Amino acid sequence: MAKVCVITGGGSGMGLEAARNIDKDVILVLTGRTVAKLEKAKALLESEGHEVHVTACDVSVRRDVHELCLLAAGLGTIKTVIHAAGLSPTMADPEKIIMVNAVGTKNVNMEFYKYMNDGGVIVDVASSSAYEAPAILVKHQIYEEAEYKEEAFLKHMTGEANLAPQDYLKSGMAYTLSKNFVVWYAQKCAHEYGKKGIRVVSVSPGLIETDMGTQEVEKSDFAKQMIENTCERRMGRPEELGFAIAMIADERNGYLSGIDVLIDGGASTGKRFKGVKGE
Repeated sequence: MAKVCVITGGGSGMGLEAARNIDKDVILVLTGRTVAKLEKAKALLESEGHEVHVTACDVSVRRDVHELCLLAAGLGTIKTVIHAAGLSPTMADPEKIIMVNAVGTKNVNMEFYKYMNDGGVIVDVASSSAYEAPAILVKHQIYEEAEYKEEAFLKHMTGEANLAPQDYLKSGMAYTLSKNFVVWYAQKCAHEYGKKGIRVVSVSPGLIETDMGTQEVEKSDFAKQMIENTCERRMGRPEELGFAIAMIADERNGYLSGIDVLIDGGASTGKRFKGVKGE
C-alpha cells in the first residue's frame, strides 16, 4: 500500500515546508483551519510533484481528528504524522490556546495511534517557550488528566495561566504551559507507543519568520530578547525548520524517539555568553 504522511497546520509555515521535504512517493494529507490556504499549499506541492489531499480539521475536536484518520487510512498506510497546528499568544485567549495546543496534541496522538503500526512516527511541534515554564506551575499530575479528564485538565491549566497579571501575559503563560505539556506528552506517548513500533518525538522551534512569529516579536519584549540571544541574532526561517522536521520524521532516524529536539538558533544558551559575541 502507498505510504501516507499527515500534516496538521500544513497550509503554511513550518508545516508546509516540512511537506515540501517529504519524499514524493508519499501521499500528503494537509489539514488546517483555512481551506483557501490549504488549497494554495496543495497547488504549490502538486507543482513540485507531490500527491496531495486537503481537508479542514479542528484538532481540538476529537471527532474531527477521528475523521481525519479515516480519510488518511483510506489512502494507504499512515506512516508519518507531523502535528504542527497551534495557536500563539496573540491569536487567542488562554482557554482556546490550551484546547488547540495541548488538547489538540492529545487528540492527534491518541487517534492516530489506533491507525499506525511498526515503523510509524509522530512528530509533535512544541516550542522553545516550553523551557520557560515556571517550575512551580509545571504539574505533571495535571498533565495526566488530559487523556481521561479533559474538562478538569482544561480548568486546571487555564487557572494556572490566568495567574498572570495581564491578558497578553495570561495567553503567553497558556502558550508556555501548553507547549511544556506537548514535550511531556510526546515523551509519555513514545514510551507507550514504542511497544507497537511507533516513534514519537517533539520538536521545539525558537522564533520563526512566520506571521505568527512576527506578531509575537511586535508584541513582546521577551521575543525581541530571544532574537538577541541567538547565535546569529535572527529568527529561524520556515524552510530551515521544515527541513529539520522532515528529517526527524524520516524512517532512517529509527532510534530517535522519546526526546525533544530544540531548534532555537542558540537562544536558550545565549544568556551564558552575553558580551562574547562580536558585532
